[in-house]
Amino acid sequence: MKKSAFVSLCAALLSLAAQAGPVTVGNGIVSLSFDGETGALASFRDEAAGRELLTAPSRDLWTVVRRDGSFWHPEQPLQVSFTPSGDHALNVCWTDGPTRFTAHIRLEEDSPLTYWSLSVEGLRPLQAQEIHFPVISTFRPGGEGEQLAASTWLGSLIRAPRSGVSAEKPRIAHAWRSPGNLSMQLVALYDDAGHGLYFGSNDTLSFTKHTEICFQAQATDWRMGHALPWDDADTYRMPYEAVVGPFQGDWLQAAEMYRTWAIRQRWCRESRFHQGLTPRWVRETDLWIWNRGRSENVLTEAADMKRRTGRRVSVFWHWWHGCSYDEGFPEYIPPREGRDSFVKAVRKAVRKGIHCLVYMNSFQWGNSTRSWKEEGAERYAARTGNGGLYSYAANVFTGRQITAMCMATDFWRNRYATLADTVVNSYGVAGVYMDQACTNMPCFATDHPHRPGGGNYWATSFRKLTDDIRSRCPATLAGEGSGEDWIPALDLFLTLENSRERYLGTGAETIPLYQAVYHDYAVTYGSYSSLVYPPYDEMWPDEYRPENREKSLPADFDMQFRMEQSRAFVWGMQPTLANYHPFLWDEKPLEMAYLRRIVNVRRRALKYLLHGVYTRVPASVVSPTQEIDLSRISIYAGRTGSTVSSERRTVPTLYSGGWKAADGSLAFSLANIADEGCTVPLRFDLADYGLQGRCRIRVVTEKGCRKIGVCKDGKVSVEVPLGPRDAQVIVFEPR
Repeated sequence: MKKSAFVSLCAALLSLAAQAGPVTVGNGIVSLSFDGETGALASFRDEAAGRELLTAPSRDLWTVVRRDGSFWHPEQPLQVSFTPSGDHALNVCWTDGPTRFTAHIRLEEDSPLTYWSLSVEGLRPLQAQEIHFPVISTFRPGGEGEQLAASTWLGSLIRAPRSGVSAEKPRIAHAWRSPGNLSMQLVALYDDAGHGLYFGSNDTLSFTKHTEICFQAQATDWRMGHALPWDDADTYRMPYEAVVGPFQGDWLQAAEMYRTWAIRQRWCRESRFHQGLTPRWVRETDLWIWNRGRSENVLTEAADMKRRTGRRVSVFWHWWHGCSYDEGFPEYIPPREGRDSFVKAVRKAVRKGIHCLVYMNSFQWGNSTRSWKEEGAERYAARTGNGGLYSYAANVFTGRQITAMCMATDFWRNRYATLADTVVNSYGVAGVYMDQACTNMPCFATDHPHRPGGGNYWATSFRKLTDDIRSRCPATLAGEGSGEDWIPALDLFLTLENSRERYLGTGAETIPLYQAVYHDYAVTYGSYSSLVYPPYDEMWPDEYRPENREKSLPADFDMQFRMEQSRAFVWGMQPTLANYHPFLWDEKPLEMAYLRRIVNVRRRALKYLLHGVYTRVPASVVSPTQEIDLSRISIYAGRTGSTVSSERRTVPTLYSGGWKAADGSLAFSLANIADEGCTVPLRFDLADYGLQGRCRIRVVTEKGCRKIGVCKDGKVSVEVPLGPRDAQVIVFEPR
């Protein structure tokens, strides 16, 4: 560098450090201004739309949470300096004696998103357990029709998230952990005008963090919390960036933005499904039967379904084990019906082409079991911040506790892998369903092989576990929930939110947010969708045993069943039926016929519904609505005599999804749950989906595939008739 240029640069840096006016960084699409004296975020402008996104300066961009739960505040005003850091990038530094906080903010050339990371020096005296950064507390409220979309297992949509704010309740907060109950690092807030805010991060190494959005009457507060290790480290630097920026659109537009980044990451490169490592029988499963108990209540019923439908049926099997559910883990073997009976039944099912996954919780151990004491399990259990155990009574009938084991310990991983080896190699099952798999537990033990507290050891240790299992046996591995960090480890994901109302009630709505990003990289299945009352474990106390277990539910809830199955179908999930019995063909003939129709149509459209990329449905597709009864029931219903609760809700009767195939063809999945037929108008320009010119239009039905028209000028206008309780896929193939 020439001497004159060097002198000019030094002068610029000195002026930034000393100036009292705002310091701005921007790229022409978005700009950020910081107060020159305090470092507060004074302005966040959407330059493309000409909108200021803040209602007032957001003062404290970071917060330190100490290990005792208190917040650390400097005793005197901090010294603030600013340093440019290349094109469209800025460092903001706050100094308090030996402690220095440096925020690194950067913008990309052609993007509305801003990227934030933080480094801290002199951290040891603060005894920090978490740092919140960035904290932007004054985002402007959205307009009419404000909605909050969060990437839970499938995705959650909260309409009017600010509506509950009042003088008595001035703040409504939503928080999610990632990795954990966020399947992706994405939350989006937008309104009917399409003004949106994109919140996320770009962590590729699975570090523990959380996202919090708090609604007030006149502002929205967003912050990310970063869990720190509880050790003597004196420095910290975020190993990823928080991401925030304006966007125009809705949750699907936000998903498309996220997908652009996500599919370039390691979990997609290493996806078992994408690499062809997911077993063929999993990919070809037409229907999952989720029954519980002994083989005659599970495998026999699955064989009956296979015989009646002529389709490939697989089994998801709970309560096969020799211990009581939710208290006796991990004493799974021998099976409750005995080894010989179990093995014989499994071999018979395999000869019929039926594969099964058996339940084993991925990290829980029952405190009341003999093995807990004999094997000294407590030493290897995950520890809370005060040194206690993560123990709770999941089984409401017995009150006995289960405790979280630390995934990072060799002891637990070897214990679990040995069990998986036994059930696959000795008992003949195809694999294991790993309950609570997509979870991230902080462990504060100081004698485990990880730094206590924050870190990325849980997800990385889970990958070690699945690698160990597969080194011992040819196990298919499924997990509860969904999560991008687990895509390389698991063959398929149990994402239950298509039946959300049965276990969570009717708060948030389910949306296929995860499918819109990862459908072609991860197989999803699972649903509580059932036509009978829940079963009851034979090992639970007799006094709570309900008389109506596994008997048909009232006809009031038939529409709910159709809705759940339709969601799974149009969102590209493998269909799942819980608690199946042959008598349902007589007692629930319309519902069983509808399920069979969905299974048959899906089988003919796997190019889209298994391998396709989710896309937008034309705006011309508008669903009628109907008020129906929704049940909320579970396996623990019945303790006080009430086995089902319900409420009336207005729901769509037409469900739809859009799909792009690898060859460029386009399809729309449609499902009508009403007892009356309807006509669906499909009107759009092929160019909106990346297609040009002419295309052939086909319809896939239960009976086959036939041509229904052509498009010659790039503009599609077709009326699709759907019968009562009907499902179809409409395909547009370029010519």
